[in-house]
Amino acid sequence: MKDCYKILGVSHNATAAEIKKAFRQKAKLLHPDITQGDDVQFRELLTAYQTLSDLRSRSLFDESYSYKQYTQERKKRKSEFDYKTWLLERNDDESHAKLIFYYLVHNQDDEAVAEFKKMNMERPGFSLSRWFTREDFMDYGYILAEELVLRNEYYDAVLLLEQIIKMEYSFNYFKFFFPEVKGLARHILRNKIEGFVNDELALDAWERALELQFGKSDDSFFLMKMAGAYERMGDFTTAKLCRIESEKISV
Repeated sequence: MKDCYKILGVSHNATAAEIKKAFRQKAKLLHPDITQGDDVQFRELLTAYQTLSDLRSRSLFDESYSYKQYTQERKKRKSEFDYKTWLLERNDDESHAKLIFYYLVHNQDDEAVAEFKKMNMERPGFSLSRWFTREDFMDYGYILAEELVLRNEYYDAVLLLEQIIKMEYSFNYFKFFFPEVKGLARHILRNKIEGFVNDELALDAWERALELQFGKSDDSFFLMKMAGAYERMGDFTTAKLCRIESEKISV
């Protein structure tokens, strides 16, 4: 059995987010479509990722390699400086943004989602992408979006995914993983907006969707959904315009 941590290039106490990020980065280099060779290394990388991304299989792997000592050493070396407490005591946007990512990388997903929701409600101009490198925001932003979806916070997930998609269009980063990002956004916009958020937020989400290059079929679908929302709000003129535009696109 090969060392899965070494294959991925992460430490033995790497977080789930760090493991996922390392896999994405190496997969870009080892994917058969890129190397034009056999896929032995890529399959080895995939096996290592599957082992470490599953809590039970990772635990069994750690025991087989006697990695318990790393956990013990980590506890012994615990710093006197408590970074989380320091962030919690501050009230600026940067500290709150970093607190959200701190929660994510320490597997405190509920706390990350709650902090993100709180900041969005208290500070309308709050932005995560402003305080991180492009790569970190796209990786951890996507992980946060997935956590939002798990908690039925679909509108907030759309806002995060929109930023990631637009970043990807301006400069490729996700590459092989981009269909996964775009597919999640498309699924939410088609199936998890109507009936889950009010019509005002739904309209905003579908209007944003029209700028994300999903294709004519999806754009036509979103316009029809917008027409229905406008009708429920009593704006029959705008609803009619949306239906006309939808029909033009679908022809």
